[in-house]
Amino acid sequence: MVNRFLTIVVLVPLAVILIALAVANRGAVPFTIDPFNPGNPALTITWPLFAYLFIAFVLGLLVGGVATWLKQRRYRKEARRHAEEARKLREEAARSRPAQVHPAISGPSSGPSPNP
Repeated sequence: MVNRFLTIVVLVPLAVILIALAVANRGAVPFTIDPFNPGNPALTITWPLFAYLFIAFVLGLLVGGVATWLKQRRYRKEARRHAEEARKLREEAARSRPAQVHPAISGPSSGPSPNP
């Protein structure tokens, strides 16, 4: 339910805005890597402006995602440590517990009956 609401309220208007932006910015724009000779055809590409905008958007998402992932490294490491500690404690508790016979598994003939 929340996912559908998020899709309708956020992603649909965002898609409409991006499509309108792409249609409005169809003109070819040169992008050069050489600042001293901007007319150098070997280091210049010409694409529509919306392509540059989409590339910048995707690069921003990637850089933000990597930065967030790196920042949360400490919490992931701590979670792994806690999970390992919990696993060891569960194994220790299972080893220290005496073996119990369950009446449902062992059947009525093993041991005294609960109601004499």
